[in-house]
Amino acid sequence: MGKDKKEQEPVFLRKKITLLRAFSLLIGSMIGSGIFISPKGVLKNSGSVGLSLVVWFACGVLSMFGALCYAELGTRITKSGGHYIYILETLGRLPSFLFLWAEFFAIRPANSAVISLAFGSYMLEPFFAPCEPPVPAVKLVSLLGYYMILALNSWSVTWSGQLQTALSVVKLLALALIIVPGMMLLAQGHTENFEDAFDRQSLVLDKLPLAFYAGMFAYSGWFQTSFVREELVRPERNIPLAVIVSVITVIVGYMLTNVSYYTVLESRDVLASPAVAVSFAQQAFKSLTSVIPILVSLSCFGTMNGGIFTFSRTLFVASREGQWPPLFSMIHIRRHTPLPAVMLMFPLVTTMVCIGDIYHLLNFFSFSRWLFIGLATLGLIVHRCRHPELQSPFKVPLFIPISFTIICLFTVAMSFYSDPVNISIGCAIVLSGFPVYYLIIHKQMSDCFRSPLYYLTHKLQLLLEVVQQEIKTY
Repeated sequence: MGKDKKEQEPVFLRKKITLLRAFSLLIGSMIGSGIFISPKGVLKNSGSVGLSLVVWFACGVLSMFGALCYAELGTRITKSGGHYIYILETLGRLPSFLFLWAEFFAIRPANSAVISLAFGSYMLEPFFAPCEPPVPAVKLVSLLGYYMILALNSWSVTWSGQLQTALSVVKLLALALIIVPGMMLLAQGHTENFEDAFDRQSLVLDKLPLAFYAGMFAYSGWFQTSFVREELVRPERNIPLAVIVSVITVIVGYMLTNVSYYTVLESRDVLASPAVAVSFAQQAFKSLTSVIPILVSLSCFGTMNGGIFTFSRTLFVASREGQWPPLFSMIHIRRHTPLPAVMLMFPLVTTMVCIGDIYHLLNFFSFSRWLFIGLATLGLIVHRCRHPELQSPFKVPLFIPISFTIICLFTVAMSFYSDPVNISIGCAIVLSGFPVYYLIIHKQMSDCFRSPLYYLTHKLQLLLEVVQQEIKTY
């Protein structure tokens, strides 16, 4: 009887994300592979130590601007879905579908592949030092880590949330182990690596957008609470509070971490290193050389968890809005997890991990990501103009969304000159969504396509034991 009663409970996504879990989700999503792999990309494309630190701080301020805009959007628009739902509610169905198309085929699988590859590389580093781990082994371990996170998010929202909280502590510990010895050496007068910090000889202005892409990738994750808005406890209060505290924490941590890197390592060491945190540990303290890579890999593991947790909600909401197959708005009858949405990324991420390279993938997906984030904050300005009567419990000064939108769109435009090949591929993927939208989404699907789709959906529904959400929580 107990089991029958449990199976008869309403099926919907529960409000299980408290303020602490929201903070952990943001910290766990921001502090991941980025701070351990991006310093090389920022330095390479900025040209000097001093300018790279300026880029890191500017990326932090820009991330705070974006996070504040999304916090206001999260109090104005009560649905989950992040970028997708904000663009849908403010700019319309076509831009939102183009984002969804690019997110599924380019942004999210490439981002997950980058983090997975960083996880695999750092996990194997202690076993192959001083040599680099074999590429096939890195890819195999990367995929195993990703599949473990998929299984966990399919099994339990509570367990994935608890794991995110625990790994957030690990992430902060990893940063502390880099910051403390670096600050101690700096206090002892080891400032030689900061001499001629703003050397102009190696400055190449047309590469600065790529430096910002690398830096913003490290900060990316400040928008994660917007994907799970319907599952947040007291979202009007907890979204702004979690965003502000977490972004400030990460800015301070990242600046201190980079100063520590440059205190111990020369710029040529950073550029030559396949894993900056490992090179730092080898120079700073021999005894923890094997500990740092493990902590970094666990940090990447947490970022993968946060990414899967939130992206599955985007597909869930898009399906509910009629822009994605109906199967992906269904929830497991006992686990109350969006199982089909969680599992959908499996083939694309596997493919990109097998064939991809971290830095090419980074430029490839950054174009589309920042284009649509800029459009989402533009949507905030539009929403304010259309609904002046709406009293939002959290409101930012208008210059913040205007500045953030202009910077995002300008950086996206400049990146065509910096890396035309990868950016053009990303642009082509976005544009390929136009015919799909007008042929399938905008027009009613013909019966010859509708009937087989319904039949397949029904069979998969029975196989996966999922049903439509019975009540809405927004």
